[in-house]
Amino acid sequence: MTIRVMLVDDQMLLRTGFRMVLAAQPDMEVVAEAGDGVQALEVLRSTKVDVILMDVRMPHLDGVEATRRICEGGQREGAPKVLILTTFDLDEYAFSALKAGASGFMLKDVPPNELLAAIRAVDSGDAVVAPSTTRRLLDRFSPMLPATSAESARPELERLTGREREVLLLVAQGLSNGEIAARLVLSEATVKTHVGRILTKLNLRDRVQAVVLAYETGLVRAGGAGA
Repeated sequence: MTIRVMLVDDQMLLRTGFRMVLAAQPDMEVVAEAGDGVQALEVLRSTKVDVILMDVRMPHLDGVEATRRICEGGQREGAPKVLILTTFDLDEYAFSALKAGASGFMLKDVPPNELLAAIRAVDSGDAVVAPSTTRRLLDRFSPMLPATSAESARPELERLTGREREVLLLVAQGLSNGEIAARLVLSEATVKTHVGRILTKLNLRDRVQAVVLAYETGLVRAGGAGA
């Protein structure tokens, strides 16, 4: 199956570079491009897309609002996944895009092999949570979040078992299933089952939303420590 990719960025040179990288892949095809969010939404009305590489700062309609509109119907079958492209000085935009429904984010200077792996992961329904950049992003932004208790902000957290809460804390710190399994002395399959139950109980789409929730509710503090 070919992954149909759309490039959304107001820098044509950047789109050209990404298009060249993707064109060399037998399982990927760039089917559309847009220079801003308005154009992207218009193109999506008539073009079938699997994964969107979305810039954040663009004229007319930025990537955050475009992502929000695209992901409003994200639960419907066939809805495109959004992978945000960001730079170190635009972290707050990346955070907003994750909240808006993006499946992850990558830095614009990401090595080609990592970008390709991220596109494939997002297309398969996974989320791209790069541990170091995710922790740095959320640690920087979390002091600006409202100071509310986990229980009052999200009563569904009470449905989690003690083990599931442990797993959620480690997911929020950016650990992979394998790393969590090693930390808790569990099988990777068991960790995957716990993660699936956490997402279901909290009505979350993926690991990215779990990370954001853990920071917003205070389960994880800046610096990655549990509440």
